[in-house]
Amino acid sequence: MIQLKTAENIKVIRKAGTIVADCHKAIAGRIAPGVTTLEIDRFVERFLREAGAYPAQKGYKGYPYAICASVNDVVCHGFPDSVPLVEGDIVTIDMVADVDGWKADSAWTYGIGKLDRHSERLLRVARTALNRGISEAFPGKRLGDVGWAIQNYVERSGCSVVDSFTGHGIGRYIHEPPQVLHTGLPGFGERLEPGMVITIEPIVSEGRPEAHIERDGWTARTNDRSRAAQFEHTIAITEQGPVILTRR
Repeated sequence: MIQLKTAENIKVIRKAGTIVADCHKAIAGRIAPGVTTLEIDRFVERFLREAGAYPAQKGYKGYPYAICASVNDVVCHGFPDSVPLVEGDIVTIDMVADVDGWKADSAWTYGIGKLDRHSERLLRVARTALNRGISEAFPGKRLGDVGWAIQNYVERSGCSVVDSFTGHGIGRYIHEPPQVLHTGLPGFGERLEPGMVITIEPIVSEGRPEAHIERDGWTARTNDRSRAAQFEHTIAITEQGPVILTRR
């Protein structure tokens, strides 16, 4: 069952979301060639704890880190490691903060140093795809409207949506109903209602959409080794429309 949140619930989720947004802002100022994703993981865990939040991904179903760090052709759930990032890499940093038992989730893809024009375009398409999805998240609309807005834009841009991974409801738990697809048809799917809190988080590939899970049981990588980018916000559905709770 979808659990509608009260205004007070959303207020606490927004507090967690603000901490996540502040953390992403801090990451943007320190991520660079030579930095490792393991260093970013340690920085994020320290940042969240000092801000009064708990890194909710750490320990979730046995996941051992505070962040997911997905470099280049890794689409999501990549493990942080000690390999230095190099000029031209792209890396998605995904985190969930817990404040008083309520959670907010946001991922952002960062370019390392100067990017080539193909990578710059990929990041631009992925950011715009997220915004297209959010713009459809009004009460009375359906999740198919959100998915179609994303899919239609991405495919017209010559990229593809990695549709084996979805957004989700969020609140007391990281993953709650409903499942939020990033593909779909207008007028189909769950109807959006005030009080719903969901993530919209399309993963956009510059190549084919197919991906596989590697032997660690977490890391997902594109089959054709094409690069992928992801931008994610936690949003609340209100009478006035979507409110981004993890705005940077």
